[in-house]
Amino acid sequence: TGSLHQTRISINLTPRGVDRRKEPGAVGRPCLRSREPGPGTRAASSRARMFSDTLGRTGDGRPMRLPIYQLDAFTDRMFGGNPAAVCLLDRWLDDATLQAIALENNLSETAFLVPDGDGDYDLRWFTPTLEVDLCGHATLAAAWLILHRLAPERTGVAFATRSGRLHVARHGDGLLMDLPADPPAPTAVPEGLEDVLGARPEAVLRGRYPMAVLGSEADVRALSPDLDGIGRLMAGHLIVTAPGEQADFVSRFFAPGSGIAEDPVTGSAHCILAPYWGTRLGKRDLTARQLSSRGGELRCRLAAGRVELLGRCAFYLEGWIEVPDDGRGEGEAGDAFASG
Repeated sequence: TGSLHQTRISINLTPRGVDRRKEPGAVGRPCLRSREPGPGTRAASSRARMFSDTLGRTGDGRPMRLPIYQLDAFTDRMFGGNPAAVCLLDRWLDDATLQAIALENNLSETAFLVPDGDGDYDLRWFTPTLEVDLCGHATLAAAWLILHRLAPERTGVAFATRSGRLHVARHGDGLLMDLPADPPAPTAVPEGLEDVLGARPEAVLRGRYPMAVLGSEADVRALSPDLDGIGRLMAGHLIVTAPGEQADFVSRFFAPGSGIAEDPVTGSAHCILAPYWGTRLGKRDLTARQLSSRGGELRCRLAAGRVELLGRCAFYLEGWIEVPDDGRGEGEAGDAFASG
């Protein structure tokens, strides 16, 4: 609508380094209840409440002010990994407004969080052009924000999503994220794929996204594919992978169908990659590198139909955005997960 084009961005750019707080956490499913905060964490909890108190309808025609953050996921250094925006809401806005915010951010993903009333959150992800069913790096960014800034007394958090309930727990100086495994199945190599890639695939498999297997890390690094061809032949998405030189496997992910030429680091792609390489290498624990220009590193563990990804984030900015008040009362936005 016309009002969406008048969305105003008011951001206080506050670059931050990596939060290197080190608190022990158990491997596996986290404790999802907060323990009583100590004196050192009450300020952060008060800050979270302050943000919560400013959300929602203004009631007088003024724009809503919403807190927004940006973090670099699957990296321990600023300007590496995959940037994601995280926007806190007290209720779901209409989908057109969520999509307009994501387009304005122009990052590969914007995560939107709404508290569920039991201490955890509902979570949705939007690229600049559409909503997606699963996004690993924006989930990691959202969890890092909660566990390191908004509620540092917590050991874990859970999110209700279109892909089910996702758990993230502290693990050493990183976070362990639990995602559904998506083992790929072999499929025929589409005619013309070699021309699109500029390399001959050894095999093509398909999970949520199709995946082409090449012979070496150098082959993956050298790719400069025809993105229009990926759109035609592979429904706009393609993982390319090969054995790694300093990791168990490497990959790149091209996603023009989601408005992203090449995604810097893709958690959801590793739901496909990790089962494939785990079977091929006979390993349960794997190391991975995504060879985009920003680069990213992941540790993957296979566990009973799930893929656990271990990663860190670098905090970049916090601020506010202003969007038109859509005039809805709480609960009128509908069930965001009805289709999932």
